[in-house]
Amino acid sequence: MKASDLAPLPLMSMLGTGRDNLSVVAFGGGHGLAQALVAASRYASRLTAVVNVSDDGGSSGRLAPALEIPPPGDIRRCLMALTPADSPWRELFEYRYDDSDVAGHSLGNLLLAALADLRGDFEKALTAAERMLRTTGSVIPACPQRLHLEATVDGETVVGQVAVALSRGTISGLTLNPSHAKATPRALTAISEADQIVLGPGSLYTSILATIMVPGIVDAINHSKARLVYVMNLTTQDGETLGMDATDHLAALIELSGVRPPSDVVANSVPVSPPDPLEPMKVEPDLLRTYGVDVVMADLVGERGGVVHDPARLAGVLCRLVS
Repeated sequence: MKASDLAPLPLMSMLGTGRDNLSVVAFGGGHGLAQALVAASRYASRLTAVVNVSDDGGSSGRLAPALEIPPPGDIRRCLMALTPADSPWRELFEYRYDDSDVAGHSLGNLLLAALADLRGDFEKALTAAERMLRTTGSVIPACPQRLHLEATVDGETVVGQVAVALSRGTISGLTLNPSHAKATPRALTAISEADQIVLGPGSLYTSILATIMVPGIVDAINHSKARLVYVMNLTTQDGETLGMDATDHLAALIELSGVRPPSDVVANSVPVSPPDPLEPMKVEPDLLRTYGVDVVMADLVGERGGVVHDPARLAGVLCRLVS
């Protein structure tokens, strides 16, 4: 995916919803959350991303433990999704080094780490970055500290987000350590004030569940009056969800986290052709409805095709699902 694919689309006047001051909170990490943010930026007046903090791969995996900050990679990607295309800082935050002792590092990750050192606090660093980038929303780490993900896969313990993502087998349990960690207070406030909460698209276990299972978040979602929407992936994911259909995804989401059943499950209705061994997401609306959810089937791919959600089409669906 090119960086330009994540440029926010123009803010539209609620796309016919007739709502003012509409607050949307989206959860997850990686490219999936970025796509959801680009979509929501078309109709939300207030937009907040609550981001996974258990990433232990790549640049984030090197910086977070060394500097004792939350992994900055997914956070930076969300900032980019909310940054206008004409921001003078955008190109710098997207720049990635190819060689020398900083090879593999994103300059944006390094800038966030530097701001955290200068401000003495990672959340203050994010606030400063949002001002620099002129973002159209806020980005909040799910927890003020980095967390470690563990999963039970076919009865064996697998440690680390990358290892869990690559594992092939049935995941029957997830744990975030340290167990005494608590959700970022601003994230809980955003949930309490939300009109719509969006889960997905994105990796089921290592993005969505790894974010909402931070202690305090599921309770806040369950007590929120916001409409909860789960956006289903277009395909299975090699490793953690290979062989799972849409009903399996919904069951795992509810059973592992304790989150209330979503009001709506949004799923793609048009054919996609992912590379082997991935498969198009199999959706059986009648089975999904046994969980008490409304199922919305729509063309989420659009004219560009491929196996990524089209932000404009996703926005067209999400804006009609506001309480």
